[in-house]
Amino acid sequence: MTSTTTTAPGYSLGQMILYMLRLGTFGFGGPVALVGYMHRDLVERRGWISEADYKEGLALAQMMPGPLAAQLGIYLGYVHYRIVGATLAGIAFVLPSFLMVVALGWAYAQFGGLSWMQAVFYGVGAAVVGIIAMSAYKLTTKTVGKNRLLLAIYLTVAVVTVVTQSEIAWLFIAGGLLNWFWRAPPKWLSKGGLNALAVTQVPVMSGVLSGLDLPLLGQIGLFFTKAGAFVFGSGLAIVPFLYGGVVTEHHWLNDKQFVDAVAVAMITPGPVVITVGFIGYLVAGFSGATVAALGTFIPCYLFTVLPAPYFKKYGRLPGVKAFVDGITAAAVGAITGSVIVIARRSIVDWPTIVLALVTVLLLWRFRKLQEPVIVIAAALFGLVVYPLIHSHVI
Repeated sequence: MTSTTTTAPGYSLGQMILYMLRLGTFGFGGPVALVGYMHRDLVERRGWISEADYKEGLALAQMMPGPLAAQLGIYLGYVHYRIVGATLAGIAFVLPSFLMVVALGWAYAQFGGLSWMQAVFYGVGAAVVGIIAMSAYKLTTKTVGKNRLLLAIYLTVAVVTVVTQSEIAWLFIAGGLLNWFWRAPPKWLSKGGLNALAVTQVPVMSGVLSGLDLPLLGQIGLFFTKAGAFVFGSGLAIVPFLYGGVVTEHHWLNDKQFVDAVAVAMITPGPVVITVGFIGYLVAGFSGATVAALGTFIPCYLFTVLPAPYFKKYGRLPGVKAFVDGITAAAVGAITGSVIVIARRSIVDWPTIVLALVTVLLLWRFRKLQEPVIVIAAALFGLVVYPLIHSHVI
């Protein structure tokens, strides 16, 4: 009863922690790319996580509010090492990028802005589009295949994501239900017993920090806990919610500072949501950064580990498996659509078009090429080319 899977792990907890540290340190591209990296590294290359466990984790992460990549990393830590594995994997994944954004927050506060970010993101943004496109392609071929219903779910969510430029959580659930009812319809559906449908409610965990009586830190903790507990979608999906609270409601930052905070999230590795650490630092220093990060990630941690045992226990049932396949197809569709959304923001001229295409070709030709190498080269490219393009436009 203590094991979460039927097979013994082929890796140690220390190996998983080191992997998550490395991914949190060098994993550029936001949730779309990070989800792809986990599949490539942990499922395909190392065989630590089974395809079924990965799909279950991705489905659970999509169903629950909070940052997608962090929740998937927590779940994958839980698969073989339960609460300890989930906790340490989550900390290892988030900590490197948190320390980076705190350092950038300090530099930003000391030197009054980070103008070089535009040049770096000019190159990195284009390369990241190529990296994400390759991840989306691999996930699509692996999870959707030639199944017509899954393909229809996938394409529908991809198009909606492109049109609305956001991830709509109820479409993931709808995709899962549609595939479930089609492939493994429950008995009550055939008998007309709709009243037999029961909905299990997962309690909302507030994660409000205790022991910090400063009013400002209390406000920060409450606001970012709401962001982590009630915002569905991933990556940039949280940005409108943050803007409404940070700029419009509380007036903690002005428009330019908020845009810079989003830029920090895009050019640093790890989860995009870690921008909350940068925002928290600008508002209340290191303690503000810590409270903001804890407020955002504690709910997503609880939303992952609390339902995980039940998800594992019932995940092999035909109906549940069909539901997971449907919600996974929807999730991959959203990931594919977000490639186009991000490309619209990052591909702005011929140099960025060429850089994105070169990235795809390099990753296609050299399968073992490490993404950090591409990102560093793209950053240098941006630092050289962007000033030339910018001065020419002026």
